[in-house]
Amino acid sequence: MIVTKEVELGGKVFTFQTGKFAKQADGAVMVRYADTMVLATVVSARDAKEGQDFFPLQVEYREKTAAAGKIPGGFFKREGRPTEKEILSSRLIDRPIRPMFPKDYFNETQILVTVYSSDQQHDGDVLGACAASAALMVSDVPFDGPIAEVRVGRVNGSFIINPTYNELERSDLDVTVAGTADSIVMVEGESREISEADMLEALQFGHEYIKALCAAQQELAHAVKREKRPVATPSLPEGLLEAVHELAAPRLKELSRTVLTKEQRSELTGNVYEEVQQALAERFPEQSAIIESILHDIEKEAMRSTILEEGKRLDGRGLRDIRPIICEVGLLPRTHGSALFTRGETQSLTTATLGTKLDEQILDGLLPETTKRFMLHYNFPPFSVGEVGRVAGPGRREIGHGNLAERALKNLIPTEAEFPYTIRVVSDILESNGSSSMATVCAGTLALFDAGVPLKRAIAGIAMGLVKEGDKVAILSDILGNEDHLGDMDFKVAGSRVGITAFQMDIKIKGITLEIMRDALEQAREGRMHILDIMSKTLDAPRPEISQYAPRLQTIKIPVDMIGPLIGPGGKNIRQLVKESGAEINIEDDGTVTIAAVQKESADKALNAIRRLTEVPEVGKVYQATVKKIMEFGAFVEILPGKEGLVHISQLDTQRVAKVEDIVKLGDVIEVKLMKIDDEGRLNLSRKALLPGGENAHEEMERRHQKRERGDREKHRSHHKKH
Repeated sequence: MIVTKEVELGGKVFTFQTGKFAKQADGAVMVRYADTMVLATVVSARDAKEGQDFFPLQVEYREKTAAAGKIPGGFFKREGRPTEKEILSSRLIDRPIRPMFPKDYFNETQILVTVYSSDQQHDGDVLGACAASAALMVSDVPFDGPIAEVRVGRVNGSFIINPTYNELERSDLDVTVAGTADSIVMVEGESREISEADMLEALQFGHEYIKALCAAQQELAHAVKREKRPVATPSLPEGLLEAVHELAAPRLKELSRTVLTKEQRSELTGNVYEEVQQALAERFPEQSAIIESILHDIEKEAMRSTILEEGKRLDGRGLRDIRPIICEVGLLPRTHGSALFTRGETQSLTTATLGTKLDEQILDGLLPETTKRFMLHYNFPPFSVGEVGRVAGPGRREIGHGNLAERALKNLIPTEAEFPYTIRVVSDILESNGSSSMATVCAGTLALFDAGVPLKRAIAGIAMGLVKEGDKVAILSDILGNEDHLGDMDFKVAGSRVGITAFQMDIKIKGITLEIMRDALEQAREGRMHILDIMSKTLDAPRPEISQYAPRLQTIKIPVDMIGPLIGPGGKNIRQLVKESGAEINIEDDGTVTIAAVQKESADKALNAIRRLTEVPEVGKVYQATVKKIMEFGAFVEILPGKEGLVHISQLDTQRVAKVEDIVKLGDVIEVKLMKIDDEGRLNLSRKALLPGGENAHEEMERRHQKRERGDREKHRSHHKKH
């Protein structure tokens, strides 16, 4: 049975359809918005693997290039490993969906979201999240949904739902909002220094449309009438819960009140876990997984009650306190810019590198190919949390954290016209205990300042947390790793003194009101200002000069019709010029030529050569010319690369010249003056005009030219009479 439900969204129809595609999946829904169509399928194993105590959920978002009428590049001509865009979109779908499964559901589940048609105006990511939720709703997989996801933009002060790519270019806000009919559960986005009040208004605006999309999914599920699978809740052996509480609760409560380092807390908490397991192993055999789960709940309850009842956190801070911060710059002598930002037990060593146009990243996907001149990469090695781990390429978490930090900084990066460099920032996390992505934002600002990048303003970031039990609410500034793990919200805000530039929020519970979010945003603003004050004491503005090891860029504009001669046949001229000068040269279609070289001599050599190659001959100008060919009537000389003219025998000397070879020989370099460019573009040159007594050279040349023209006319008339 094919079931279709429609919702009007921003003047366009949003369609959910099930029963037509992928009918062997546990659930499948195709959504359409304008001409973008996205299919989501869900399949879940019938049983959980024996002994498994976690939920193995896989969410994959893929874009088929055929969706936009394109053929993939590369040798194999087919889609390969997921792009960064696809990974980030997968995260946008995964994060709001994952908390909506029952706590005890451990069956392996896979959600595949595929873009099959793209109008190249509407991104498939938010559509994919709606499709994934709808597919779960019509399946028999237990799911406490629905959720929906929208994108909010703002152009000329007016909010837009699911803006097109063109609208986003003009928007001062790009925020993705996911939620249920009752509350917002996830936010991710960037903005151009907007206020906290404007951010709240954007979330409210988006949530109204989320409600409508959730209602349509409820109607779809009701029409399909699929019964959900039962979820088995493990029964506890009699007395186990009480026994664990008796042994662990007092000790874990005391630990929650004790100020410890991350390493100390981990060790002492681990000791409690281990001792309780040993004490109960004989009485409750084969229950270690359940015992560990109970211990985790006790630890969580202890931390939360200490915060709510005593206003005291794990490291002894108050709710608004920020850990000690140390900032250093210029630590790495041969990088273009470097900074070390340490906040408590979180540390980022960040570098900034300046490159040229050739270093830009090429982006290919459903949209037309573009380039990217600002990149931020984030690395999280296992030693940063005291672990041994496999060292491979960046994972989803690293890509997501790097993207958030990049979005925080990118809107204040100078334009290419202001600073024609490609910029790469790399953050290596050396220690981690809470919000290394926000440490990356702070370190990134300082590294860019150290590199001499004219960043418009300093940017700082802070991670906020929340603990809520009934009416008791505690908002935490600068959260620790445990406060993130055991709390109800992870809420990251980055921005300048003017406003917010990036925003990310994941909420684990229902019932977060706008008042709580408003208070959290204000507390985050206070924390951000505190961090900016500390950063400014180390380096409060970009250095006036870039590093001596960074390439110097010089720009010259040449006529568009000179681009071909500069490049030469098959690129011969430009390759030779690069080889001889040692500089990097980039030529734009509008005639802008950028020369990059670390050594000034290389840049000057390339610049002078380009000027000569592209110079237009100018009447009256004197040139150093090389004799290229000798004829009876004069010598052909090259005054500029590829530009030759004639020095007539009468213009070689002030005295009468019998033979051209008496004055010049092949390969000689002589000084000549450009006297005239005739109607056919021929260059008439004179050596005589530069010699003493040669002042009348121009008149003699003009008389000879007129005489030749009269002769040509006479020949023409006599030829005409004959015929």
